[in-house]
Amino acid sequence: MTNYRRLKLEGATYFFTLVAYHRINTNIFIDNIDLLKNSIHKVKIKYPFQLIAICVLPDHLHLIMELPKGDSDYSVRIRLIKTYFSKAVVTANPINRSMERAQEKGIWQRRFWEHCIRDEYDLEKHLDYIHYNPVKHGYCSRPLDWPYSTFFNYVKRGRYPSDWAWSGRSQETVAFGE
Repeated sequence: MTNYRRLKLEGATYFFTLVAYHRINTNIFIDNIDLLKNSIHKVKIKYPFQLIAICVLPDHLHLIMELPKGDSDYSVRIRLIKTYFSKAVVTANPINRSMERAQEKGIWQRRFWEHCIRDEYDLEKHLDYIHYNPVKHGYCSRPLDWPYSTFFNYVKRGRYPSDWAWSGRSQETVAFGE
């Protein structure tokens, strides 16, 4: 088995991807968006962090989190977001013995993907990735039309124009970076 080591830097900013178990819960996060928001809020109270950006899609989500100075424990925050959400969601997913022993409900993939943001360019690249993701997956034609992301907040602050990544053509002909 691979000995995977995560980079943990105090006060760093991280990009995360969290995915539904085998992507079989195709609307689990959208259908329970208020429970997800509440779970994130509860974690922020117990283990503070700044939510830089988020995009929630039906079967996965991306977020950028900045940890407080002197703190490198993003794993506990991600674990608790998953735990609080899982405890709040009612689901009838079939689970196996291993999942039962681990007290899992078949909502999340066990692990998550993280990336430490290295500099301002890297942050901008990941913000663009997060906010373009619903268009990439075909859920909307432009980022402004997706209500489950922080894109609108960034438009209000002047970070993006409201027509960012929108050419007026159908989504099939719009390529990222055009």
